[in-house]
Amino acid sequence: GVLAEVGRIVRASHEDFDGSGYPDGLAGEEIPIEARIVTCCDAFSAMTTTRSYRKAMDTEAAVAELRACAGTQFDPQVVAVLVELVETGQV
Repeated sequence: GVLAEVGRIVRASHEDFDGSGYPDGLAGEEIPIEARIVTCCDAFSAMTTTRSYRKAMDTEAAVAELRACAGTQFDPQVVAVLVELVETGQV
C-alpha cells in the first residue's frame, strides 16, 4: 500500500547517485526518482536552515554545494531543476 511506497522512498533517500550510499548500494536510475528528489531537497533545506550547532549557509553557497555534488551524491537533473527553482524565486 501507500506506506510501503513511502518506506521504499525513505529507505532509498540515503543512496548516493554514484552508488556509494546505503543501505542497498543503488546508483543512478536504480534509485526511485522520488528518493532522488527528497535527498536533494532535504540537503538544500539542511544547508539553508539554522541548526543549534551552526548558522544557515547562504543560498548561493548551498547552490554551489549542490552543483559540486551533482553526479556523485545527487542526481544532476534533480540538482538542475532545484537550482532553477531557487534562482527564479520559486523555492
